[in-house]
Amino acid sequence: MATADRSTGPGPAGGAVHRPPPLLAVFGLLAVVEITAVALRWPALQWATKPLLAPVLALHLWRRTGDRHTRVLAGLGFATAGDVALLVPGPAAFGIGIAFFLGAQLCWISAFVGQGAVPYLRARRPLCLAYAAVWAGAVAALVPSLDAVLAGAIAVYSMALVGMALTAHVMGPRAALGGGVFVASDLLIGLGARASTSPAVPSSS
Repeated sequence: MATADRSTGPGPAGGAVHRPPPLLAVFGLLAVVEITAVALRWPALQWATKPLLAPVLALHLWRRTGDRHTRVLAGLGFATAGDVALLVPGPAAFGIGIAFFLGAQLCWISAFVGQGAVPYLRARRPLCLAYAAVWAGAVAALVPSLDAVLAGAIAVYSMALVGMALTAHVMGPRAALGGGVFVASDLLIGLGARASTSPAVPSSS
């Protein structure tokens, strides 16, 4: 059962005072600290914050909706495992992290398809073509300098990532924006990995 929304309270003249839900505020604080840790190259602080990001979002979603979005919650579980794997140096951990995040993307695609993404996108072919072009550009930028196994993994994962961002449009502008930010973030990580001697370097930066 979903819990009551406690983000509002009585205000002046009986009005409601809108406050960010506490768990979203916690998520925002964790995100700022984690980004700072990346910028300052403080791995210990990353270990203290990054593994908490997806669980805090999952707890927020569960408190508001209960078990109505199990596929989204499962995706956040995969994302948690992926975040932890990407904190470990080395190509093996990098590959495991990609696998976990592939599971997350597939969970979220399934959730969006369940909300009607296929008929929604069938009527928006130019949008689909634009996202296909983004995927092709990402593959062209990332794959040529990688060995065959990693290149294949990146091509498959990036297809799922772009597919998630595309199907997210069915949920409205905020979900579409979130999917786009996810794509941009992972593309930057991929470009950093390509420029590095080890694909795992960006995950521990």
